[in-house]
Amino acid sequence: MEALKEYCTLWCTINEPNIYALSGYVTGDFPTKHHGMKVAMRVLANMLRGHAAAYRAIHQIQPEARVGYAHHHRPMVPKRSWSPLDALMRSLRYNGVNMAFPSGISTGVMKTPMGKFHIPEAKGTQDYLGLNYYSVDTVSFHPGKPRELFTYSEYPAEADTSENRFIANTPLGIFDTIKWAVRTYPDLPILITENGVNDSSDELRRRYLAQHLHQVWRAVNFNWPVKGYFHWTLVDNFEWERGWTQRFGLWGLEVETQKRIKRPSVDLYAGICKENGLSSEMVQKYCPEVFDKLFPV
Repeated sequence: MEALKEYCTLWCTINEPNIYALSGYVTGDFPTKHHGMKVAMRVLANMLRGHAAAYRAIHQIQPEARVGYAHHHRPMVPKRSWSPLDALMRSLRYNGVNMAFPSGISTGVMKTPMGKFHIPEAKGTQDYLGLNYYSVDTVSFHPGKPRELFTYSEYPAEADTSENRFIANTPLGIFDTIKWAVRTYPDLPILITENGVNDSSDELRRRYLAQHLHQVWRAVNFNWPVKGYFHWTLVDNFEWERGWTQRFGLWGLEVETQKRIKRPSVDLYAGICKENGLSSEMVQKYCPEVFDKLFPV
């Protein structure tokens, strides 16, 4: 902070606390590879305490700072709309994934599927809300998933998905995520802190980028306070549990040489940034397959 405060006033204390807790302590995908919902919620509570302490420490050093965290938000729908059990599982999973950490900041009481954690020092400790959005999940009851409270999430078979079905291209979900944020925190500015797709061929990424930014534009036209968008990511990154196999970068990376390789999405995103907008010419050039969806007659 002392070294960087003259260059920066925007700070993010922690990235995706919900995903770290669930992936590291429930599903076992991340280190530490535990499998227990109770310990996961204790981990989440401790991260909330850490966030609150960091928020106050940053403001003590830099009173004018804007401090928040990056929340991974997963819109969810029941797999079978007629099934009350799927609807119940959707509600259970949605509240556990999406609402626990935000509830602690809103009220000082973190509400989880495993009970409440009273953390009064966390109340009101954000100056903006960072949103990470990727896909919409379809949720159902699964008797073989006791560690996940018998909930199971997937993408529909017909979904427009990335390599290994890691990300589904569901652009309306980012609009719904922003809408959730506006209703939950009506007085907070919003930053899209992550949004992108793994795609080594750069075929899906171009339409994913265009379609999602179109939905962000829709949100802005409702005067919702979206103040910025950060694409995930600039250069191929190392994923915690998948290493270098998921190619999220606008620029590709040769790991052995560290050479950067320009993908076509670079020029699309650069054009959007320069023009402060997404034109029909851009869509026709880079992702004509979604032209009619973005510019209907």
